[in-house]
Amino acid sequence: MITNKKSFKIFVNVILSLLALFSVLPIFLVFMASITEEQTLILNGYSFVPQVFSLYAYKYILFSGNVILRAYLITISVTAIGTFVNLFLTTFLAYPLSKKDLKGRNIILFMVFFTMLFNGGLVSSYMMWTQIFHIRDTYFALLVPNLMMNAFNVIIMKNFFVNNIPESLLEAAKLDGATELQILNKVVFPLSKPIIATVGMMVGLAYWNDWQNGLYFLLMKTNLYGIQNVLNTMINNVQFLSTQAASQGGAAAGSLPSTGIRMAIAVIALAPVIIIYPFVQKAFVKGIVVGGVKG
Repeated sequence: MITNKKSFKIFVNVILSLLALFSVLPIFLVFMASITEEQTLILNGYSFVPQVFSLYAYKYILFSGNVILRAYLITISVTAIGTFVNLFLTTFLAYPLSKKDLKGRNIILFMVFFTMLFNGGLVSSYMMWTQIFHIRDTYFALLVPNLMMNAFNVIIMKNFFVNNIPESLLEAAKLDGATELQILNKVVFPLSKPIIATVGMMVGLAYWNDWQNGLYFLLMKTNLYGIQNVLNTMINNVQFLSTQAASQGGAAAGSLPSTGIRMAIAVIALAPVIIIYPFVQKAFVKGIVVGGVKG
């Protein structure tokens, strides 16, 4: 019996190791391609070992003035502010919904769940944000639409509160004279670090990777572009220059890192996520597992 358990663990570890390897290899291949000379990529394709080492793609990106730095600062600020506000709103909606004696609880839950199934569509949403809330070409265009509140996050946080915050502990705090805000701050928050880290990670990734809000709502103020929009614009510019040079028979077409720059951009956009994720991985997994339980 013990031998069977050990064999099963070895088998599972091997399978998981292979899956992890298959997940890492594409990222490693992209990085290797980003430090490979452009002509080598065109002639020989991608390789796990760069045949001709070159940092020209990164130099092209980093020496594009202050555009990259400004875009990074905007993305970092939007991600930080948006994640904080999202967590604040999500928590203060999920915690009351975890109370079974809340009046109108089922109606509110239905309204939250309904938004997961249906929405007004892109055109109506655009008209609402631009004509009613007037966020077009403002900093708020990167913060508010689509990302400020998420029904899925509210539900998993509500389930976490129901299944992991003992009702007896809350009652004891009430008997000691604590208000709901004091209970939330002194009792609920310390016990909810896994779900807070989980929701914070998902929201932060959504803000970091967002490019649609900048594309739809920043029509004139391109100086407010985040890193994703700037890098996407840079790719389009390089492709345009390469196409123009090639159509005119110019030799400069091959000097532009049109392929390598795509790989370098992917690495630059992905690097912060890879750095931060290991620090919240444990809480992230626990929060997903526990928060996903029906409450």
